[in-house]
Amino acid sequence: MAIAAAALALVTVVGVIFVFVFVDGERDRDLRAWQVRMGIVADSRFAAVNDWIERQFAQVRDLAQNASLQLYLTEIALFGGDAAQVTDEPAQRTYLRNLLVAVAEAGGFSAPLRGPEISANVARVGVAGIALVDNEGRVLVATPGMPPVDDELKEIILASRGKRAIHDLRLGVDGQATMGFLVPIFALQSDESASDQIGVVVGVKEVGDELFPLLVQPGATEATAEAVLVRESGNVIEYPSPLADGTGPLERPLARDTADLAAAFALDTPGGFALRRDYHDAEVLVVARRFAIVPWTLMYKIDAAEALAETDSRMRRMLTVFLLVIAAIATAFVAAWRHGTSRRASEAAHKANELAHRFGQQRDFLELVTDSQRSAMSIIDGDGRYLWANRVAAEINDLKAEDVVGKMLASVVGPVPAKALIRTIHEVLDTEENKIETHSEEYEDKTRTFTSEFIPLKATAELPPRVLVVSEDVTFALEERAKRARIMDQLVGTLVGLVDRRDPYSANHSAWVAKVARAIADEMELGGDDAESVEIAGRVMNLGKILVPEAILTKTEPLTEDELKLVRDSIGTSAELIEGVEFDGPVVETLRDLHAHWDGGDGVFNAEELLLTARIVAVANNFVALVSPRAYRAGLSLDAALDVLHDKIGASDTRRVVTSLANYLDNHGGREALAGIGDPSPQP
Repeated sequence: MAIAAAALALVTVVGVIFVFVFVDGERDRDLRAWQVRMGIVADSRFAAVNDWIERQFAQVRDLAQNASLQLYLTEIALFGGDAAQVTDEPAQRTYLRNLLVAVAEAGGFSAPLRGPEISANVARVGVAGIALVDNEGRVLVATPGMPPVDDELKEIILASRGKRAIHDLRLGVDGQATMGFLVPIFALQSDESASDQIGVVVGVKEVGDELFPLLVQPGATEATAEAVLVRESGNVIEYPSPLADGTGPLERPLARDTADLAAAFALDTPGGFALRRDYHDAEVLVVARRFAIVPWTLMYKIDAAEALAETDSRMRRMLTVFLLVIAAIATAFVAAWRHGTSRRASEAAHKANELAHRFGQQRDFLELVTDSQRSAMSIIDGDGRYLWANRVAAEINDLKAEDVVGKMLASVVGPVPAKALIRTIHEVLDTEENKIETHSEEYEDKTRTFTSEFIPLKATAELPPRVLVVSEDVTFALEERAKRARIMDQLVGTLVGLVDRRDPYSANHSAWVAKVARAIADEMELGGDDAESVEIAGRVMNLGKILVPEAILTKTEPLTEDELKLVRDSIGTSAELIEGVEFDGPVVETLRDLHAHWDGGDGVFNAEELLLTARIVAVANNFVALVSPRAYRAGLSLDAALDVLHDKIGASDTRRVVTSLANYLDNHGGREALAGIGDPSPQP
């Protein structure tokens, strides 16, 4: 039985592999057939457009080779541009104007003037015509409807001396697609080198009615087949021709680096064939041909869903038939020992049903749990496609959970946020490590902040590598934290101001200590909570002086030991006063350390036993005390105060704190920032 089961499994696996290989081969063959078929159509439309461009140049070139026109411009060139000296100049000019008008009418280089037909102050504007222009871009003769020669056209005339050129497709004053065709005029009996050019024939026409119909393949039956022109303009791809969705020429530019963009493939790989996504994010088959005369590429595309519909249907039928054959063979093998294994099969089926039922319950429970969470949860693969999303993730984007599955990130959250999310997803898949990011987005004219955790999920037999994204809206929490910080700052400022009014000789001392302590903490690259803690501790360290008699604080004679003890104990009193306040960092612990290890006077603390935050505040307090004047001594200079600190700390661990203070003074603008530290009147 074991041998038979192994043989059955082997035959089944080999058969299934063969079926899928065969089906994939058939699909590749159909794709190659589409490549040939689309290539023929693309070549046909490419040839039609290319022939049309050559016909426009031919009409303008015939004018440039007209002997009368060459004679007229040759004479002007001989007389240095003075048309008055040309033989019978008025008659020649009239003849040439009539010639240009006739050619313009015959070749489509004419159009009605735009503007009011009655007398008005608004001039009527020409949009098409032919003009004879000298080498500097000055118009010599032109048809009545010829638009003005602007700076852009003059630049093309000067840059294309001796060779033909185009004024590329653009929207004219009336919003119609317009092009210009330029052919050089050479002097009579010259070898037609660039130096022999005496002028240029410029033909301008509206090309929509002539050019764009050439992109339509006669007899085409595919509903989504479309031939369009694309061109590159910096980091943008433009569509000079109208699009099937009704978009007019040049009305839908797209970023060059848009993911899997069919137009970008066409520009990069003319002559190639691929599956890409078009301007409305549909998967399409695309081929391309590049023009040599103009900076365009012809892109011919068809929706993959339409092109491969018959192929996929046939493949499904073939796959079904093959799998049914394999199933029939397997059934025959199974029937041979079914009688002996029926009981075991029945038990296995029962267990499978139980397992399926259990998995169904787990799935329903998972959806119930995740949908009840406030966090947005989704699973996204490496291509940026949603594989699953809970209710919150869908509602954030005004969708239903079942509508999100299968969509691309760009179509749900927008192209710009999607690009950043896909970059993070790729990074997480490459490193296979969790990543947490905080980002802000605009929702209903309000900025909302999200914290998102990206968790990589390994590939399974059914699913590719993917990432679980869990996002939580922390806007309210951040706003409340900022509000609490403002209230705390106002409260601390009020209390410190009260102490300063009672102790005028050390007014603003706390503020200077806080500023110096924060500068040292930033120099040592302390974390956010610790850096804020040293600043707050510096500000409130003298809060306990509110319980010291004002007579002691304002006394100008040396204090007694009892009075000194009362002042020293004020730091501990400060810690007791704020003990019930909830700070984010160790503010109270810092003040307790300061009180427990202070050795008195202007000396430093027993630094080795202090918290790092307490060491920083201790050094800052001593530094400010040294540079501030007292009733019994003058304040020291910044350098002298540093020397005193270096001498007092010796080889203790606090030397790094003092070194950071010195580095702040010498290298990061500290001397300027602390310029008024010895004066008790200014605020830091």
